[in-house]
Formats: sequence, structure tokens, C-alpha cells
Amino acid sequence: MTAVGAKYLARPDSKILGHIGARGSAWWNVVLLDELFDFEEIRVTSRRPESRESFAARLTEHLGKPVRAVDTAEEALEGADIMVEASRLTERAPLVRTRYVRPGVFVVPYGTVSAVEVDLLDAIDKVVVDNWRESRSGAGHLGALRPHLDAGRLSETNLYAEIGDIVAGKKPGRERDDERILFWHRGLSTTDVATAQLVLERAEAAGVGTELRYA
Repeated sequence: MTAVGAKYLARPDSKILGHIGARGSAWWNVVLLDELFDFEEIRVTSRRPESRESFAARLTEHLGKPVRAVDTAEEALEGADIMVEASRLTERAPLVRTRYVRPGVFVVPYGTVSAVEVDLLDAIDKVVVDNWRESRSGAGHLGALRPHLDAGRLSETNLYAEIGDIVAGKKPGRERDDERILFWHRGLSTTDVATAQLVLERAEAAGVGTELRYA
């Protein structure tokens, strides 16, 4: 979902990626984004030094280009064209600060617990979600923009679009190079089903895997 959003919402000439998080979907975030943009600079950070160093080393080998592990969120995000926050916080903390948001930036915050400043949306031109109903669901403390929902800073009146409307051509994505766009995705079951189908097709084509009966 991060890569799909970037395809339609990030500047085509984006050259610097700043990524917070080194586990779970972090690997494919970086790999697929680099496939789209062929970054000149990739910076990654996470809470544990050993985690981010290992993550950067593995990505460097896989991508065939340097991936730099940095100590802080500020070092990772400051000046980046694409900023991804995939942290696993247990309590809210402002890792993505409003002052990092400059003209043309594309921001993707999707950690389980909010890691963005409450006034962040004041600096954003367009807010896009994967599904508005899902954005409002779940426990009250969960979700990257949950504080913004609770405070009325994000509502149907200032939500720009769902990503499906943009992909289907019902609404334009990025319209200007200087637009500051935020994409918040919570995850959809349809994405899981589509991914599972791709995995199945590749397994069948390669003749690998074990078929299990479901009863």
C-alpha cells in the first residue's frame, strides 16, 4: 500500500527516502519504493542500533546501493522527499515533526500508535486514506492519525480522497510538484486476498509448496 500510494502521490523525481522502522513490512516498503524511484539516498532508523544496522546492511546488499542507518528520526526524515513512519511504539511520541514537512514531500505514517505531531495536518495539502471507514475503526488509542480524528483535525470535510478513487481515476492524485501529501493506510483485507493470489500463482508456476486440505 505504501508503494501504491507513492506511485500516485509522490513526486516522480523523488530522490531521498527517509524510513522509520526496520521490521515487518519495512523491508518491502524500501525495496518497492526504490524500484519506483531509484533513490539517490536511503536513510533508515529504528529504536535498536543492532536492528537498524542489520536492516541497512541487508538492504545495501539486496539493492546494490548504499543504505545508511542513522541514529534518530530527525536524521532519517529531515530533507527527505518521501518520509515513511512504520514504527512500533507503545506510547505516542512525535517522531514525525511538522517542521520536516516541506513543499513537495510525501508522508506515510502508519505505525500502530501515533508518532506524528498533532499540528502536522496544518502543513499538509492533501490527506488520502485507504478506506475512510477503516480509518475510524479500532481501539481509541490506535492509529497514526487517531489523535487528529479525536480532535476533529481530520474529518470527511478535509479528507481529500480514498486511494481507490485516485487509482481508478475518479480523482487526481498529485497535481503539483509543491503539494505536500499524506497517505494513511490501515490495511485492507482485499489487499491480503490479492497478495495471497499472487503468492499462489507464483508457487504453482514454480511447482513448489504443499497443498493442505481445509475441513
